Amino acid sequence: MSISRSDVERIVRDVLSRQMSGGAAAPAVPATKPNPLVVNISARHCHLTQEHVEVLFGKGHQLKVKKWLYQEGYFAAEETVAIVGPRRRMLPDVRVLGPCRGDTQVELAFTDSISLGLDIPVRISGDVKGSGAALLVGPEGSIELSQGVIRAMRHVHMNPTEMAYFGVKSGDAMHLRIESPSCTTVLENLVVRGGDAKIKLEVHLDTDEGNAVNLENATKVELLKAVPCACHAH
Repeated sequence: MSISRSDVERIVRDVLSRQMSGGAAAPAVPATKPNPLVVNISARHCHLTQEHVEVLFGKGHQLKVKKWLYQEGYFAAEETVAIVGPRRRMLPDVRVLGPCRGDTQVELAFTDSISLGLDIPVRISGDVKGSGAALLVGPEGSIELSQGVIRAMRHVHMNPTEMAYFGVKSGDAMHLRIESPSCTTVLENLVVRGGDAKIKLEVHLDTDEGNAVNLENATKVELLKAVPCACHAH
């Protein structure tokens, strides 16, 4: 069966029309981001299970809200703990973040780990298997963690609309460009952490990274989609 020129033109127009409008298989990308890009420094902190809260602060203890964080439902608690490394060096008053989690986890910057004498891996939050060990000390007790101490990998939180806008999915890598009076820097390989619709667009850097790029005095921040390197392609 032969196809006439008019049929070919109609099919091409139809395909182009679907591509321009997003099509059924690819929803239209929003023209603007629903949330502004926020870049925050995530200082050293820890997440606790409810069981460990009670060991450290007393039976039946519930975390108290000191300050609500940017992401809805998350908070900095009034409670703090001391983190003790293998050389008996200590970081006092490390803030607990809530709500409680299924696993206890301590997130430190590289300089923190050096201070404590710890060799800890860079991990996405929640990936604690085989990570660093430390002693947590609270006013009512202590916990010897055999694992759970990490350097948090820099990352960006996004909801589905924002992932569609940037053309990325959870687990992808992006770059962050920071302009400041003293320097302009690109931090590569921020991991996309996809969430539900209530998640707001937010980058988390640790204290060392934030200081290195002079984030406090930044005049512009921009997310860039990482382009796969073709330098080793055959």
